[in-house]
Amino acid sequence: MLENKDAVIFDLDGTLVDSMWIWPTVDIDYLAKYDLIMPPGFHQPMEGMSYTETAQYFLDTFPTLERSVEEIKQEWTEMAYDSYTTKVPLKPGAYEFVSGLKEQGFKCAIATSNGRELVNATLKALGILDFFDSICTACEVAAGKPAPDVYLKAAGDLQVDPAHCLVFEDIPNGIMAGRNAGMTVCAVEDDFSKELTLKKRQLAHYYIQSYDDIRNKQYEVL
Repeated sequence: MLENKDAVIFDLDGTLVDSMWIWPTVDIDYLAKYDLIMPPGFHQPMEGMSYTETAQYFLDTFPTLERSVEEIKQEWTEMAYDSYTTKVPLKPGAYEFVSGLKEQGFKCAIATSNGRELVNATLKALGILDFFDSICTACEVAAGKPAPDVYLKAAGDLQVDPAHCLVFEDIPNGIMAGRNAGMTVCAVEDDFSKELTLKKRQLAHYYIQSYDDIRNKQYEVL
């Protein structure tokens, strides 16, 4: 999997950390706070959106929500902060895998749809912030996933050819973003996207249940 690769780029939520369970509760509490009703199919368009794009999606969906994009993002950050810094674990085998990459001389980056404040706080709380040479959020580029922008920014920061980057992702739009950037992509098992497993397998180059699969050479080549 790492042959001819110079850098490894990770999505954060559902990929490197087990955190996707936080957001349905945040959404429910946030909508209740402003007496808003969740319409059918509300969550589907949000897959891969940046933090900023998601806030704008809320404003477009709920015209009565008299908040700015930045105000919404800050409210979400405050609502999720404690869970991210005290309750979110690394995926099994992730610490050993990332620390091993650094020992072997690989460059590492984060390319996430989440907000920078939550990302930095989470990585610091888990003791892995210093493992990453670059942290990129989709709020800092023109478009969120499946557009390749955030992955191309990460490769640019690392000064590595996209073709020599390996990406880890947990959702189809994220996998497509990595592929659209010309990178090799490994899909990661996550309970939150369980119903999308077949689609993830169809899109990715590799599939793992956990990062221990890489060390044990039990990953799937698709």
